[in-house]
Amino acid sequence: MHDIIVIGAGPAGLTSALYGLRADKSVLVLEKETFGGQITFSPKVENYPSLMQVSGNEFAEMLLDQVMAHGADIEMATAQKIEKKGGYLTVVTDQGAFDGKTVIIAAGSKHRHLGIDREEEFIGEGVSYCAVCDGAFYNGRDVAVIGGGNTALQEAVMLSEYCRKVYVIQNLATMTGEGRLVAKLTEKENVSFIFNSVVTELIGGEKLEAIKIRNTEDNTDTELKLDGIFVAIGQVPENAPFADVADLNDYGYIDATEDCLTKTEGVFVAGDCRSKRVRQITTATGDGAVAALAACRYIDSL
Repeated sequence: MHDIIVIGAGPAGLTSALYGLRADKSVLVLEKETFGGQITFSPKVENYPSLMQVSGNEFAEMLLDQVMAHGADIEMATAQKIEKKGGYLTVVTDQGAFDGKTVIIAAGSKHRHLGIDREEEFIGEGVSYCAVCDGAFYNGRDVAVIGGGNTALQEAVMLSEYCRKVYVIQNLATMTGEGRLVAKLTEKENVSFIFNSVVTELIGGEKLEAIKIRNTEDNTDTELKLDGIFVAIGQVPENAPFADVADLNDYGYIDATEDCLTKTEGVFVAGDCRSKRVRQITTATGDGAVAALAACRYIDSL
């Protein structure tokens, strides 16, 4: 049995593990896919205190190395549910069950899809959700980034370095990301902004060849020939397995405030899977520290 079981190895989960370990608690981290979570898809991290610039992958690797150096146990497993059993908790996974005195849910979120016909069919054949992963395949080609937040703008900046043309398609009248990123893109001759527009159709044979976009103000349709699109329209939480131990809001996020407490004693939440207004690395690591310290206080009170 571990003192703390952390579900998810993104910045929130790994910070939780670090704080738990430094409080002399035994910690197990469960991760189903990628250590580092969504931050690994960011080409540059320039807003984390003390780090001038680092890639998301480098940041994740440093944090994982730090946690492992402090003695965390790591298991690749997908959490399926959390059960309360007397004085302890059991996390049931596809790789077996794990017992702990406390559980910190830091499951994060996944890329939101457009939800239109043929999207799944074209994944890897013109549809991508990660410019860091797939951008190099579009060297000298025409692409579009769907979205107007920081992630979309960062991906557009990176793609503009080697793509012939980059369109940034936003469903609003303005970009919602940082002004500095917008200004940087505005200066680039191979970048164009398309506002008040949504993608309604993906066109092609075996690979994506064009998209159809609809202007939301006048309902006119335009076909845009492209070699690929990068979808960056936000995240979807993966909290369904935890609905029995934590309340979910209308959007599927765990309904908890800055204290990171859930409705179940011994179960805490941290990071992007929690209901919150700001989702940044700094807020994720802050959650991780708060949740871990709360878990430690709970354990010490038993």
